[in-house]
Amino acid sequence: MLSTLLFAALMAAPAVAQDSGRQDEPPKRVRSILLYGDEKCPPAESPDEVVVCANAGDSPYRIPKRFRNQPKEGPASNAWTNRVETVEEFNRAGLPNSCSPVGTGGQTGCTRAMIRQWYQERLDAKAKAARTTAPSDD
Repeated sequence: MLSTLLFAALMAAPAVAQDSGRQDEPPKRVRSILLYGDEKCPPAESPDEVVVCANAGDSPYRIPKRFRNQPKEGPASNAWTNRVETVEEFNRAGLPNSCSPVGTGGQTGCTRAMIRQWYQERLDAKAKAARTTAPSDD
């Protein structure tokens, strides 16, 4: 009988506690605060206020740990295809159509390079003329 009475008292206690507060109304004010380092969460200023605190790390001005140790730039981190293209471009001097004073076929590419430069300058001039003579929306 004592255990039944104790069980009934325990079951009624949460119901009494729930009825004493205003559970049907949301809080009037909710504050969200980011904490840095060893900062403490401030207490609520009134009973109608809820304070939500979140730890945001060491400092707002510090780089997050996941971005601190990025891979180093250099040959070891360079893609293999980029390395091959660099070597091929360097070794191209002296080959036919390279426009280089070194080697037997280096001069053959100079005319091609001048024509390519002239054509690009002509395209740029036409584009500039089209921009300056475009009708305005007045």
